[in-house]
Amino acid sequence: MIAMYPSFVMDCPDAARLAQFYGEVLGWKVEARDDWADIKPEDGSNCISFQQVANFTAPAWPGQEKPQQMHLDVMVRDLDEAESEVLAIGATKAEHQPGTTFRVFLDPAGHPFCLCTS
Repeated sequence: MIAMYPSFVMDCPDAARLAQFYGEVLGWKVEARDDWADIKPEDGSNCISFQQVANFTAPAWPGQEKPQQMHLDVMVRDLDEAESEVLAIGATKAEHQPGTTFRVFLDPAGHPFCLCTS
């Protein structure tokens, strides 16, 4: 093994705001400072980081003029219930919905993410 505990970093226009959003989605603790923020579960076993960048340009999903490059899929028990909860904390439901076992949303910075049941 060369490394362990991988995490990923998302560029965004407001690191603290996006960390707060995903912290609420996942129930993880938010640690924000200046232009960087992390979210972690209580046991610290995972980390998602958010890097504030000037002149951020959101992806344009489902088109590829400004490709998504990455997105987060999270498992939920009930799509309708989870949808109302993410909308309440700042998500937007994507107009194009290509499946029935998942729904596509845009986070407050415009990154696509999916709520999935399988």
